Amino acid sequence: MAFSAQTCGASCIVPALCSQIILCLVLSAPAADGYSFPQQYTMQYWARRLEQEIDGVMRIFGGVDQLKRIYDEKKSLFDVRENVPEKIVEKVAEDIESLLAKKVQALKRLADAAEKFQKAHRWQDNIKEEDIEYYDSKAETEYEDPDGEEIEKEKSNSLKLEFTEDANFKTKVNYSYAAVQIPTDIYKGSTVILNELNWTDALEDVFVENRKEDPSLLWQVFGSATGVTRFYPATPWRMPNKIDLYDVRRRPWYIQGASSPKDMVIIVDVSGSVSGLTLKLMKTSVHDMLNTLSDDDYVNVASFNQNAQPVSCFKHLVQANIRNKKVFKEKVDLMEAQGTTDYKAGFEYAFEQLQNSNITRANCNKMIMMFTDGGEDRVQDVFEKYNWPNKTVRVFTFSVGQHNYDVTPLQWMACANKGYYFEIPSIGAIRINTQEYLDVLGRPMVLAGNKAKQVQWTNVYRDALGLGLVITGTLPVFNLTEDGSSERKNQLILGVVGIDVTLNDIKKLTQRYNLGANGYIFAIDLNGYLLLHPNLRPQEGGEFQEPVTLDFLDAELEDENKEEIRRSMIDGFKDQRYIKTLVKSQDERYIDKVYRTYTWAPIKSTNYSLGLVLPHYNTYYIQAILNDQILQVKYFEYLLPNSFESEGHVFIAPREYCKDLSQSDNNTEFLENFIALMEKVTPDSKQCDNFLLHNLILDTGITQQLVERVWKDQDLNTYSLLAVFVATDGGITRVFPNKAAEDWEEDREPFNASFYRRSLDNKGHIFKTPYRDFNYRGLELENNTVGILVSTAVELNFGERHLKPAVVGVKLDLEAWAEKFKVLASNRTERDQLGTRRCDPSTGCEMDCEANYKDLLCVLIDDGGFLVLSNQEDYWFQVGKFFSEVDAHLMSALYNNSFFTRKESYDFQSVCAPEPPSNTGGAPRGVYVPTMADFLNLAWWTSAAAWSLFQQFLYGLTYNSWFQTEDVAADSMESKETSCIMKQTQYYFSTVDYTYNTIIDCGNCSRLFHAQRLARTNLLFVVAEKPICSQCESTKLLQAEIKAPPGDPNQCELVDKPRYRKGPHICFDYNATEDTSDCGRGASFRPSLSILLSLQFLLLYLTASRHPLPLVSCL
Repeated sequence: MAFSAQTCGASCIVPALCSQIILCLVLSAPAADGYSFPQQYTMQYWARRLEQEIDGVMRIFGGVDQLKRIYDEKKSLFDVRENVPEKIVEKVAEDIESLLAKKVQALKRLADAAEKFQKAHRWQDNIKEEDIEYYDSKAETEYEDPDGEEIEKEKSNSLKLEFTEDANFKTKVNYSYAAVQIPTDIYKGSTVILNELNWTDALEDVFVENRKEDPSLLWQVFGSATGVTRFYPATPWRMPNKIDLYDVRRRPWYIQGASSPKDMVIIVDVSGSVSGLTLKLMKTSVHDMLNTLSDDDYVNVASFNQNAQPVSCFKHLVQANIRNKKVFKEKVDLMEAQGTTDYKAGFEYAFEQLQNSNITRANCNKMIMMFTDGGEDRVQDVFEKYNWPNKTVRVFTFSVGQHNYDVTPLQWMACANKGYYFEIPSIGAIRINTQEYLDVLGRPMVLAGNKAKQVQWTNVYRDALGLGLVITGTLPVFNLTEDGSSERKNQLILGVVGIDVTLNDIKKLTQRYNLGANGYIFAIDLNGYLLLHPNLRPQEGGEFQEPVTLDFLDAELEDENKEEIRRSMIDGFKDQRYIKTLVKSQDERYIDKVYRTYTWAPIKSTNYSLGLVLPHYNTYYIQAILNDQILQVKYFEYLLPNSFESEGHVFIAPREYCKDLSQSDNNTEFLENFIALMEKVTPDSKQCDNFLLHNLILDTGITQQLVERVWKDQDLNTYSLLAVFVATDGGITRVFPNKAAEDWEEDREPFNASFYRRSLDNKGHIFKTPYRDFNYRGLELENNTVGILVSTAVELNFGERHLKPAVVGVKLDLEAWAEKFKVLASNRTERDQLGTRRCDPSTGCEMDCEANYKDLLCVLIDDGGFLVLSNQEDYWFQVGKFFSEVDAHLMSALYNNSFFTRKESYDFQSVCAPEPPSNTGGAPRGVYVPTMADFLNLAWWTSAAAWSLFQQFLYGLTYNSWFQTEDVAADSMESKETSCIMKQTQYYFSTVDYTYNTIIDCGNCSRLFHAQRLARTNLLFVVAEKPICSQCESTKLLQAEIKAPPGDPNQCELVDKPRYRKGPHICFDYNATEDTSDCGRGASFRPSLSILLSLQFLLLYLTASRHPLPLVSCL
């Protein structure tokens, strides 16, 4: 419990405030050694001394006023331009629309040509591999098996091509040919594949013509429904040393282009007959089925035996986004087989889910996917009740496992409900059979003809061929041949064509540097997912990651204003709003309260909406006008390394100043590349960005003037400074003296430097320490000087135009300033010498941070809760740590007394190592082993469990794999890095900005402390009694990023309050002319009754011979 008091005056005699009397007495009473805890006015006096010292140093060495005068003197060298948000948004939206429109035209040419070529193609039954000439992209790729042995290459008749490096594709390509990729599990010599290769060969000419029309085109792809991928330009396949699991039909862009949105309910038979390998196959099948769904789809998964129940906490259809699908997969892996089979329970549950209209859903294709090992009930009454005669719900049935059941009921269910029947007897059948339902869903699209030929743009995802983050425009390709002699229209989808656009190409159309460090452009789709945003930075995990579906509200700190902005953007409105909001710092350690103007408008002819975020101080920006070439040369010389010793070291931001400028992560190397290029071209060259280049040179000259007028005449050691520095919007960071650059750890790009961006958003002096995590144990300070940055923004005023083009600062020597801190927070004056004061019980005096450092803890903590300075020498190596790691008790008291506010958020862009796999349902543990009581029970012989065991034994004899668990593996079960959620916690100052005295009540271990904000800084000055015992336990506040524990955030709660979204505007789920007669056929093994009985008795004999029956058990 804590008692607080801001003053110790007349209020102490008020009975209601008797707790403050205790505090007043404690504060005023001297201790036995003559020292008392400092009074409030004393600590306020120390605070003022600290404020004055900081102000003085920044005034003398920061050079804010001098830099303002320099800008004023040089105003003839630049214009102050205005950022008009509405015009910027309109211009960028038009440019993006134009860019995508060019790709749309190429897509349409490609789709039309594909349909034409396929219609003209004549099927060849006797076609051979040697008849087909093509470049096999995997012909030269080497793979290794899991044991590390090289796998022998297949014999290939692939063309031998030469490739040249291409910067646009980031790989070697050949523009004269297209390449072909065929999935590993598809036989490339089959008649179907060879005919597909034959007619798609003509697409190469269309690829080439498209590139002539638009040289900026990147990958052009035709993905066939047979699994063949033909892409242009040709390049070797990117899958070295791994098993190639790529199948174009499972890629996000193909799935989106091949069907309309889906409402899907998956029901899984978990009755007692489903055991061992069959259950494992079902789990893997459901995983793969979920992978065929995109964010435009909705899904739920339920298991059933005699009853049906959802496998997860989701009670209704939920969006098939990555997080929800991950929940499903985790719960599916926990399914166990028991009970009896009741199809009616499963189907009634599924239909009721699809009939629930009180929830958000796709409202297009509706379907039920049932996975079972077989059964006899056709549940016709259920279909009559829920689905007939309109048959708005398609039913797909999957017979899983190797068994001898009659599959006719499963076939009938699918055929009677416009669906399809599939068999999954083994692991190899899962991938193909869980995706072929898309062909059925594509029928209404094909029959709709041109109405269904709508270009769709995907979510952001990582390109399989190395382009990085892309979006893909897709267009379906239909089979236009007539079906036989009946002149009936064909209803098969041939595939999907796609063209990639990289996010970098879209970003090039957006403005950045004139918007300042904290201004930016972003774009979202109808789901609220980001197309563009500076916080869209997904980490790389696997070769083919899930789509990058980061919601706008997850990229920023969510609030009501942003929810309304997001809704308005999704609805396609154009608007502007000025709001107060919270933002994270670039290093994600701090949170700032800021004001921002949001402006947005739709991107026409797309499903995207574009937004602009602008701080008020970026309404105006500087544009250099350096017409004087002599002045250009003069300023440029200050970039040369030979000037660094006298003028300070210069870091230049790694921006794309010119097309031929080679980038480098090393500043020295990048600077050399820049200087070498400038010797060949002028700043006005057409191959250079004149705005960036002129502003860089102007800022080089302006910052050099700061060195001449301020820094050169000062002795930094007098004030214990390691360095002084200035950073500018133009991309210059100048550090003085030159040797200080060796320890400069800040980002060369000011717009990416946390100190720079925070200084712009906050008034006064912003302190920043080196970050130390909780594992940091420190180094010897004598050998490693630690510096603390103090920075402040330079604000210019030209009439009504206000802007902040630069940030200046100093770097404090930690050890020297810690000693200075003790003196400033003491009762010693300049005339006093340490140790001259005497205190005893008769005279008494107050403790201070210097003389009583053994008893009194004094610290400066920044607005993120990180330790900046302390009077305790053993705390110095902990500077930069979150203060709860240093003194958990005191930090908790500061938080509980509202000095700090906590903000929790989640990072959905991380990747984590895989969790250890679960053995639930895995063979051989999952194989049902009957007891002797089962054998003696006549009912057991007629049960499904007995027949399931028998059929597994039968196939075990045939395939010799009954107890081989290693065969049951699929790409969905691979051990690899996956996306995960990281939980972040930041602390920031609350509205408390006054002096605060508090006693932390803990019996004999109670502590007094005083806290006060320092004016014009981001610091909190805290004075506290050092703990005299460790009996007061306090929960340590956590700040470090951690992996979010299971159930955090609670997806079960989030899906009940789904965020606003809109699905695609079109839906093709029904056509009256659809032919549903092709609905799947089975070929299940059906041995004779005599064979069944013979093998059953053989099984009994083998089991009994291992476990002899006691005589008593037979009586």
